[in-house]
Amino acid sequence: MVVAQVTGPGEWLADEVRGRDEWKVWLTEEHRREVLAAVRAAGPSPAEVSEEGFRLPALGPVLREVRAELVGGRGFVLVRGVPVEEMSEHECAVAALGLGCHVGGVVAQGETLLKHVRDTGADPARARSFEHSGRLGYHSDPSDVVALLCVRPAMSGGASAIVGSVAVHNEVARTRPDLAEVLYQPWWHDRRTGDGPDSFYAQPICVARDGGGLSMAYGPDYLRSAQRGAEVPPFSAAQREVMELLDRLTNDARFALTMELRTGDMQFLNNHVVLHSRTAYADHPDPARRRHLLRLWLATGRGEVQPSARSARSSSAASTRSLSPVVR
Repeated sequence: MVVAQVTGPGEWLADEVRGRDEWKVWLTEEHRREVLAAVRAAGPSPAEVSEEGFRLPALGPVLREVRAELVGGRGFVLVRGVPVEEMSEHECAVAALGLGCHVGGVVAQGETLLKHVRDTGADPARARSFEHSGRLGYHSDPSDVVALLCVRPAMSGGASAIVGSVAVHNEVARTRPDLAEVLYQPWWHDRRTGDGPDSFYAQPICVARDGGGLSMAYGPDYLRSAQRGAEVPPFSAAQREVMELLDRLTNDARFALTMELRTGDMQFLNNHVVLHSRTAYADHPDPARRRHLLRLWLATGRGEVQPSARSARSSSAASTRSLSPVVR
């Protein structure tokens, strides 16, 4: 079996987009006024925010273009100028949900629709990635799209970096075809929800997409911590080798695009075709000035992916679903 390379707009290299603006959207003053008006017209509960209720006559069509780029383009967009400096923390949460509703359906993250990304002093080896200030390996979240609204950046560090999953996949298929097939075999992942068997599940890193293309669900930190599971087998030699290759490629300047998220920036990433990372950061000693991002998970509802990794990662039971790779 030979794993084929994948073509399409999701195959991009950092040099092709670095220093260019077509993946950025700047809100106009009219857009900003619309956001503020919609936030202040919303009900007291963020859970009640909807696309219909969060009216954005001028900005709404722009956000539909953002969605189109996420689904059918490169898979990432940076929106700049959300007026967070004119809103309370609660209003920022409403704004994030309202803007997100115009891009996709909001997906629950456990017991909540929105996560506050800030350092809680948690152990990076056991905590979820949004709870500590350490560096994150390149990974994807278990939803079609992840969105991050920056309320405040860190005092230093905390830069966001992304790579195109398609380009990384194709480099593996081109340079190490013997390892490419391993990406389509089941791998054990860790939810970090405890020490019981429900914290661990198996799924491939890559799965085929309907109509061509692929979806990559990678997260080296969670793959490595899954090794603590009592029933989880140790990595095979081939798995160790392919992880070393993926980690090397995702940290290669040819593939990695770095951006600083500033106050009012909202980053949207298609988890199927973009992996993301973050550098370690140091926070300001004043709690009121510490790094604070709001995270949304969104579903595009376009059915572009086979029943696969995304549903398996959200399931409460482990899965060893076997899916076909992209083959020639």
